[in-house]
Amino acid sequence: MCSQPSPYPRDLKGYGGQPPHPQWPGNARVAMSVVLNAEAGAELSLADGDERNEAVYEILEPIENVPNHCLASHFDYGPRVGYWRIMRVLDRFGVKSTVSSAGRTIEKAPWLAQDIVARGHEISAHSYRWENHSQMDEAHEREIIQKTIDAIENACGERPQGWHTKGAPSPITRRLLAEMGFLYDSDAYDDDLPRLQTVAGRQHVIVPYAFDTNDMRYQAGPAGKFLSADDFAQVCIDGFDTLWEEGAEQPAMMSIGLHPRYIGRPSRIGGLIKFLEHATAKGDVWFARRVDIARHWQARFGELRDRVQKQ
Repeated sequence: MCSQPSPYPRDLKGYGGQPPHPQWPGNARVAMSVVLNAEAGAELSLADGDERNEAVYEILEPIENVPNHCLASHFDYGPRVGYWRIMRVLDRFGVKSTVSSAGRTIEKAPWLAQDIVARGHEISAHSYRWENHSQMDEAHEREIIQKTIDAIENACGERPQGWHTKGAPSPITRRLLAEMGFLYDSDAYDDDLPRLQTVAGRQHVIVPYAFDTNDMRYQAGPAGKFLSADDFAQVCIDGFDTLWEEGAEQPAMMSIGLHPRYIGRPSRIGGLIKFLEHATAKGDVWFARRVDIARHWQARFGELRDRVQKQ
């Protein structure tokens, strides 16, 4: 019995110490991807008919059998206040971001999708609910992906080109995404550069994400290590400076992960401001939406690969 190749092949070699030169626009040393995660209202909640409540936010608090209105209130700070504060900062620095949006969030707050698009940011898909896909069967997962596409497109008239699973994808998520017309996904954490992969007969771009330069480290539990605004700023500045120095010979990309309910708080937003002040002052940075990074990569290396194959 023949099995299909996995859409998630384990590859410990990668570019083998000789990564390709991306030739970012403007000869930038670093392609900077700022990702804002829109998730409020998509977290698991008995109040929304889900099977359980989410338990991790500013504190660890498992609440069973009844809705957790405290948790909902923490998530709701994001679209009510944090989103607007972050957008003011991004506008101040002229930075365009990718807003990774859960379908149910957009159904509850369609104005959010409309504002994202009106400001020139990318709206991408972050599944429908705040759940991983690891155990989903194909029919159910296909339905969930389509439901997410529809929620975003109905709200703002723009179909998402990118996808990022909350947590683990299933063994077939990437294949379904390729079949359903996505340009790229961010379900990888294994590189500082994108790559191309043939999936379902299509040229699919993988744009890696990162958890170190991510404000999720403000959350409760073992993953939470940030306390002050400076904690976030310093980690991001350290990562940026390394890539910027290496970028004189080998440009790469960097991901910054933001959540309105975390970095959008008054005590923390200064960390984002401090980082953007540092990065913009340094120069030679391409602040890009992930869809633009994916398109650049496909245009540059897809054509090169096609020419080599035809020779």
